[in-house]
Amino acid sequence: MKVGVVGCGFVGATAAYAMVMDGVGRQIVLVDLDRQRAEAEANDIMHAVPFSHPMSVVSGEYSDLAGCRVVVIAAGVSQKPGETRLQLLERNTAVFEKVVPQIAQHAPQAILLVATNPVDVMTHVTVKLAGRCGIDESRVLGSGTTLDTARFRTLLGRQCGIDAKHVHAYVIGEHGDSEVLTWSCATVGGMRLNEFQKYRDIHIGVAEKTEIDQKVRGAAYEIISGKGATYYGIGAALSRIVDVLIHDQRAILTISARLHDVLGLSDVTISLPTLVGGQGVISAVPISLNDEETAAFHASAAIVREATESLNL
Repeated sequence: MKVGVVGCGFVGATAAYAMVMDGVGRQIVLVDLDRQRAEAEANDIMHAVPFSHPMSVVSGEYSDLAGCRVVVIAAGVSQKPGETRLQLLERNTAVFEKVVPQIAQHAPQAILLVATNPVDVMTHVTVKLAGRCGIDESRVLGSGTTLDTARFRTLLGRQCGIDAKHVHAYVIGEHGDSEVLTWSCATVGGMRLNEFQKYRDIHIGVAEKTEIDQKVRGAAYEIISGKGATYYGIGAALSRIVDVLIHDQRAILTISARLHDVLGLSDVTISLPTLVGGQGVISAVPISLNDEETAAFHASAAIVREATESLNL
């Protein structure tokens, strides 16, 4: 199975490396405006293949994306000093106006997985651009809060003294400052969090929840402050999403997708637990939220909607 990655910066290259380590696909094609960078990344990642899974990793042009089941879009520009968020959005939209039609031309059957930030808005942009090229919106999704959800589960699992794989808790809304940690529907080993606390004699009060919330919400800022960028976590998240897509695993992931009459929202692209499979987005899962979480989710959606509408797509 063939997977494309457009944009070979830290995120795109790390996603390709993660797919090699996970054995996702049989061929990965790297495409970048900087052809020398794409070739160098492909060669470097290919050298890891003997230590992982049989796979081909090559660089190429947009035409080489033909036959891809999934194309990860990690292309874009970085924010300049003094540049507003809207200015960054406008510049990245200009990049996508060139990138998306070329992907659609050469890989019309591919599912488009957006990683470029702000990912919710850029996923909405991709939905619009891909739609003009005949690609249904169900085949466009963003990485959304997949990584944020993993961070939440990891910290909550640590607090409970249990492997995070047995924790089900979601981060929804914007992938950003307004994201919402859904404490009210968190479960551990199939038990409601409050029931598990009583069973294990664990106390997770306001102080503990606040600390976890701050660590999840501020993780990217802390990492960027220390090393300049985040890419390992999101690279692994993208690998997981691609694996679900190409093998039709029917997983529930907090990806970013365009909503239609879900929890009172329509025509906004934002993250909720979503059933994902071989054809892309299948259906959002309208989880039960308490009043505070519902209000926070709608406020988060309003922020994304405002940013999207400012582009006048």
